[in-house]
Amino acid sequence: MATTRLIPMHQNKGKTVSQCLTDRTEYAKNPNKTADGEFISAYECDPATVDAEFLAAKRIYVDRTGRSQQSDVIAYQVRQSFRPGEVTPEEANKMGYEFAMRWTKGKHAFIVATHVDKAHIHNHIIYNSTTLDCTKKFRNFLGSTNAVRKLSDAICMEHRLSVILNPQPSRGHYGKWLGEQKHHTFSDRLRQTIDVALKQKPKDFEYFLMLMESAGYEVKRGAHIAFKGSGQQRFIRLRSLGEGYSADEICEVIVGKKLHIPHKTATARSDKQINLLVDIQTKLQAGKGPGYERWAKTFNLKQMAHTFNYLSEKNLLSYEILSEKAAEVSARYHALSAQIKTAEKRMAEIAVLRTHIINYSKTRDVYVTYRKAGYSKKFYEEHTADLLLHKAAKQAFDALGANKVPTVKSLNMEYAELLSAKKKAFTEYTNARTEMRKVLIVKANVGIILEQDKNKDAVMRKKVIERP
Repeated sequence: MATTRLIPMHQNKGKTVSQCLTDRTEYAKNPNKTADGEFISAYECDPATVDAEFLAAKRIYVDRTGRSQQSDVIAYQVRQSFRPGEVTPEEANKMGYEFAMRWTKGKHAFIVATHVDKAHIHNHIIYNSTTLDCTKKFRNFLGSTNAVRKLSDAICMEHRLSVILNPQPSRGHYGKWLGEQKHHTFSDRLRQTIDVALKQKPKDFEYFLMLMESAGYEVKRGAHIAFKGSGQQRFIRLRSLGEGYSADEICEVIVGKKLHIPHKTATARSDKQINLLVDIQTKLQAGKGPGYERWAKTFNLKQMAHTFNYLSEKNLLSYEILSEKAAEVSARYHALSAQIKTAEKRMAEIAVLRTHIINYSKTRDVYVTYRKAGYSKKFYEEHTADLLLHKAAKQAFDALGANKVPTVKSLNMEYAELLSAKKKAFTEYTNARTEMRKVLIVKANVGIILEQDKNKDAVMRKKVIERP
């Protein structure tokens, strides 16, 4: 089981971006909390110079795009806390790395620092708001708290850890501000307003736009009709809303050539998806009422039907065969996972070394000038990022040995081979993960059903014995 929290990291007043990045990353890397740095992993950056590399990426972003920093968010942090005694520090760090890779889709550099100084092992996952290619920024979105939790829960289930079935937002953090009940996006709300406007049968498209304005939307006319409602920062074009909501389709609905079918917001899981059975008695003891009991019984009946259908389709007609299947798919998934992680680890090493080689070349002249200036403090303050990158590169080369530094060309070739192998394995990995989830949930459901049957048999035997 893991609890999560997504935290935008802001620039503090009176401090530079560099100082803020250093403060936050140094806290995460604290050797007293990470067993002298043993439980720190990173992607596309060196933990020793992560602050300088994040800062350098932001400067490149400004040069490449011409866009300046609009907000004071400089990075993002996800805190992932585990139940005491459920994971080892090594396991927690691996799960944090897996989470960060899947959350950022490999497009942002990040570090994972696992803190072991408290009873509950927890990860500090810090990723750069700027992408690796320095052309885009991570934009926080409505529902990101839920998305973080769901991804973390999925990884916990894959690693056979418990999850919180009905998590409650704690007071004062970002999830509380966001509101766990906000299921509808701005696009969903716009579609719903359009649905209501069309129900009023407007006489023409202009009257339709007037109805939208009366509903509180600002209308942008032109080649692409767009709307902006309360709380929106940007206009949403009609053509981005999907089938049935383009300007031409709305016009056809208005003149009676087409029937408008409202878009269904996907907030609930499909009934056909196999889910874990609900422990009704435990929930009732926790204070759930009769309404919940009625819903839970119906839910469990549906899930039992889906479970038995799956067993029949896959010809898993005994618990022993089902257990063997679960062990088989789990072993296959973990083997593919290990293969991918090995490739990713080496790719990360290559990326860091390649970056050091490039950084050394780019910053060599700056370092020479700094040395000729008598290690001037003023010069250092003006070129801090470049000098830190140069120093990190030299340290990396010293660790390898002067004669063991490879060429960028050879590193690129090895990286390409690893990437190709990883992509091939990832397709199998995704399929294996999906299959493993289904089999493990089915196995858990069968275990619950068998336990219920066993308890019922025991009650019946007791009644027979006690019968006069």
